[in-house]
Amino acid sequence: MKKSIKLKKLDLYLIKSFIGPLLVTFIIAIFVLLMQFLWSYIDELAGKGLSISVILQLMFYASATFVPMSLPLAILLSSLMTYGNLGENYEIIAAKASGISLWKLMKPLAIVSILLACFTFYFSNTILPKANLKMMSLLRDVREQKPTLNIREGIFNKDLDNYVIKVEKKHKDGKHVENIIIYDHSDFGPALRITTAQSGIMETTPDERYLIFTLFNGMSYVELRENRDDYIRIPLQRIYFDEQVLHIDLSSFAFQRSDPSILKEHYKMLNLSQLKYYIDSLDRDLKNLIENHTNMLLMTFNNFWIYVANDSNFKPMQNITVNTFDSLINLLDDDSHREMYRSASEHVLNNMNMIDNQAELYRSIKKSKTYYEIEWHRKFTLSLTCLLLFFIGAPLGAIIRKGGMGFPLVVSVIVFVLYYIITILFEKTAKNMLISPFLGMWLPTFILLTFGLWISIKTIKDSPLMEADAWIKKINNINQYFKKLFKIKNNNKWH
Repeated sequence: MKKSIKLKKLDLYLIKSFIGPLLVTFIIAIFVLLMQFLWSYIDELAGKGLSISVILQLMFYASATFVPMSLPLAILLSSLMTYGNLGENYEIIAAKASGISLWKLMKPLAIVSILLACFTFYFSNTILPKANLKMMSLLRDVREQKPTLNIREGIFNKDLDNYVIKVEKKHKDGKHVENIIIYDHSDFGPALRITTAQSGIMETTPDERYLIFTLFNGMSYVELRENRDDYIRIPLQRIYFDEQVLHIDLSSFAFQRSDPSILKEHYKMLNLSQLKYYIDSLDRDLKNLIENHTNMLLMTFNNFWIYVANDSNFKPMQNITVNTFDSLINLLDDDSHREMYRSASEHVLNNMNMIDNQAELYRSIKKSKTYYEIEWHRKFTLSLTCLLLFFIGAPLGAIIRKGGMGFPLVVSVIVFVLYYIITILFEKTAKNMLISPFLGMWLPTFILLTFGLWISIKTIKDSPLMEADAWIKKINNINQYFKKLFKIKNNNKWH
């Protein structure tokens, strides 16, 4: 009974030691990836007058898409730190002296890792597709958003719909301007209104829906034409004014959201059942393409006559003995000979073009299916990675016996980067259709599983993995083996 209570207290202690670093490293990983994301898109975000709410939404959805990458790294680092602290403080040795094996020390956090793996699977299948859809839709709208209106001195500004504006001088307050020219194409059909003024005040309404020009000492005239391409001299309508106010619509600069359903069929926006539906649909398309192409090729042979010997409608004109194809060709006259080659060449060329087009379509559909299959497998491999990285981080922490954020961080980053490189390498190989999507997504996981099992078993059995003497002994044994092998070969050579 006392032992059971001690184990429960130990389990609680291990979980508390694990959760703290897990949350900290998870938040740090999300933050680093988010900063990298913002830096990548800074050119498309800056200068467009986006509201704080739009930027926060984009950051929130982007952060959600980074969870599948951040959580495995956080599990690896926090498990390495937890068991590194235990080893550094000799708590693992004390636990073993009390009859508690390393596996029992790993068991409570292994259960936590299983729960985190289940959460990762649920997140990848349910929340991540929606977050990807929201983020990609919002990012597309941001890319299409016009930059904020910036009227500079001495330059014709064409950013406004139906307006071209030029000011010769802007005062430091940004409102008072001089020598203004405004070309208005908005409400006059084929007519063109031109307004000039010596000075004016330029400002926007509080809701930023309209740009208001208050012009002083100017002239406005309308050029009337039925067709602007006809440069016929006609009288102009001139209006002189001391003060005039123009309202210019800025609705084209307002941030507008598009329908996100346009992207809903993208493979990153789908859950498992939806991915399976599209995979089956593309598989049917491939089968139908092959069947239709085969039928089309067979139909091309209908251009040839098939002579049946027992059909009374087809009677040979004369008995001809043909031994080779050349002897058959020699029976034809020159005109028939040329016509036969021309017809055959056209027939072959048409078939080759049709085969090339169908092959390109087949590769396109096959590649789309590969992308959907990769995403389907990814939802399982991501969740399993969380568990496998724990079984790498915990033994490594017990081996290196170093806590804190220093050495464990270096080790975890090295391990994770190696795993990430292998994953990207196999995934790209699968996307290029050099290997199957199953192998492309699961081979890195199998490599991780093999390494995790090996290091866990070695650590639980107290194998001297990190002891220099043990490695020196193994190297000496290998050296002695090759020396004996070389000596035997020399003896056989002399005999």
